Amino acid sequence: MKHLLKKIIKASFICLFCLPVNAQQTLYISSSGNDRNAGSYEQPLASLAGARDKIRDLRRRNMTDNDTVFVKIMPGNYQLTQALLLTEEDGGTEQSPVVYTSATGERPIFCGGLKTGKFEVVTPSLWKVYIPETESGFSFEQLYINGERRFRAQTPNRGQFFKVKKCEETILSPATGHWNTQWASQKLSLHDDEAYILNDIAENGTNGVLARFYHMWINTHTPVKHVNPKDTALYVMHAVPSGNRFNEAKRAHWVVENYRKALDEPGEWFLDREGYLWYIPLPGETPGNVSCVAPAIEQFLIVKGSKEKPVRHIRFENIGFETAAYRLPANGNIYCQGAMNEEAAIMLDDANNITFLNCDIAHTGAFGIWFRNRCSDSRMEHCHLYDLGAGGVKIGACNSPGQEVPPVEDISQRICIHNNIIHHGGYILSHACAVAIIHGSDNEISHNEITDFRYSGVSVGWVWGYQKGHAKRNKIIFNHIHHLGWGEMSDMGGVYTLDESDGSIIANNVIHHMYSFNYGVWGLYTDEGSIDYRLENNLVYAIMDEGFTQHLGKDNIIRNNIFAGNITGQIQYQHKEKHRSYIFTNNIIYQDKGKLFISWQKEGDPPTLLDGIVEYDNNCYWDTRTKSPEFCTLTFEQWKKLGRDKHSIIADPLFVDPENFDFRFRNTSVIKKIGFTPFDYTKAGVYGSSEWKEKAKLPDDLLKKYDELVKNDPGLVERMVW
Repeated sequence: MKHLLKKIIKASFICLFCLPVNAQQTLYISSSGNDRNAGSYEQPLASLAGARDKIRDLRRRNMTDNDTVFVKIMPGNYQLTQALLLTEEDGGTEQSPVVYTSATGERPIFCGGLKTGKFEVVTPSLWKVYIPETESGFSFEQLYINGERRFRAQTPNRGQFFKVKKCEETILSPATGHWNTQWASQKLSLHDDEAYILNDIAENGTNGVLARFYHMWINTHTPVKHVNPKDTALYVMHAVPSGNRFNEAKRAHWVVENYRKALDEPGEWFLDREGYLWYIPLPGETPGNVSCVAPAIEQFLIVKGSKEKPVRHIRFENIGFETAAYRLPANGNIYCQGAMNEEAAIMLDDANNITFLNCDIAHTGAFGIWFRNRCSDSRMEHCHLYDLGAGGVKIGACNSPGQEVPPVEDISQRICIHNNIIHHGGYILSHACAVAIIHGSDNEISHNEITDFRYSGVSVGWVWGYQKGHAKRNKIIFNHIHHLGWGEMSDMGGVYTLDESDGSIIANNVIHHMYSFNYGVWGLYTDEGSIDYRLENNLVYAIMDEGFTQHLGKDNIIRNNIFAGNITGQIQYQHKEKHRSYIFTNNIIYQDKGKLFISWQKEGDPPTLLDGIVEYDNNCYWDTRTKSPEFCTLTFEQWKKLGRDKHSIIADPLFVDPENFDFRFRNTSVIKKIGFTPFDYTKAGVYGSSEWKEKAKLPDDLLKKYDELVKNDPGLVERMVW
């Protein structure tokens, strides 16, 4: 026995030493380093590109795939003059990834901007600085002072708009389909009190002047080709969808930007043709206490493999990426819902197992990050995305309306966006969604703070009218989505859906305070052929229109939600269809303003909700103004005779303090009658340290600004129901 034991021990040692041992390679980057160095702590490299190239060199010499590579970055600010490109040769393996991380815990910053010289005081309210790089063709369309976005001169000033008086359109190149683009010239007539801008523009010419239009859910930037002060008209020419709605004056508004005389408000700037940057300082700013940065590159990072050889197993930890440009195409930007066609500061294609942990993405001209074609099994967690020209995160490939849906092998899947702060965006492309799953399946958007955007919070799906798409089995759960719209765009949702979902879940989200330009802002919005979505355990309140609407959809389940205190109404049903549209059960509907139901109808027809194929039951309704609320022109008993709400009740659900948005229950005696299951809505949003949760909150001055904007809306009393 003793002899046998010795053999076993000996064999065990032999097996142990035969196992592969993962080695570790560590490279260092420092702002005082040099890319010709060895990359050691004593001789650090200078750039991410230098580290990438050093890793390639080590692999050619002696490093194996079993070696984990750590690129440790010392604190400091690093200039990015071009995007870091990582290809299939730059990845790692599951056991031995490549990790780009902070060396000390203090976050290094990679900046894609160019710092200008010191401003010269022309007058106390006007500064200038010469940008010598303009001599070689450099230009920019965004600007940052002391790390804060400043806005290019426009008329009227930010937060105000012109209304379209009249538009005369001439089609120059007709489209071949309803949503295909066509070239058109347009003559826009100005109101008498707006016509003064035509002389102001004509004084220096139209070169670089843009008209920025907000057509309901579309935001386009169009070069101004000509102005005619005598005819009080402005002329543009650009690509527009054949279904554009320029002439719907009540739903279109616009501004003109980037001409010299528009520079009239503190915080505005203008870059002239001679290369001088003009700026009106904010109170307290002096040339000595400001740092001015103009974005010079459009991307920080490009991870690009191939279909056959994807980039694998790379992690980015505790790194900041700041200041990326958006450059408008020469003929303006082409219409696309949600700005889904626009690129991001970080682009990924054919990339698997890529992780972003505790990183910052800030001061972008367009989107923050896009997991585009054939990305999978990747994660973004505990990251802060803010001050974004468009939205924060996109997942999946995008085809233009009218084009073929990409094949299923090209979609992105199993991407997790978890516990991130995604706020302050849509500054350039107002119609951008904060987070979007386009053609993507089995993805998860969870525990994020999504706030202060001009359009939808989360968008899922990318086909219209019951086409077959790929947005399946996605989870939108435990997100805090609020303070969206800001009176700029229309037709938006806190969570907006398209496509056949194959059981996608939208659950445990808190959605509130959304305000559109003139119509169409909903907390939960199932649109254009949404099929088989499950919407449950959501709290939706203080939405300017309704808490829930369905446009076109089939067999969606809306259950165990709270809809409370929404302005125009609580629930909207837009189109009667030949199939079952949705099942609405075990919900609490609490109202103190507006209507209970908003239902579309053609002239002479009954409201769609009365004869549509929908199922309502086991709901609790309460209107603080009356004990007999109106159910789409009917009494509750008449409503029940249609087969609706046979087991529902009219009763106070006994919230703790609904006027101050406390929707906990004093007791559950009432809600038990409808089978409502209480859920802890305070779990929505980010979690972790008190510092992290505090960072997610909107500042008080911004909350006050939102409330004042809504309060002063002249159309607040009579909202337009489209």
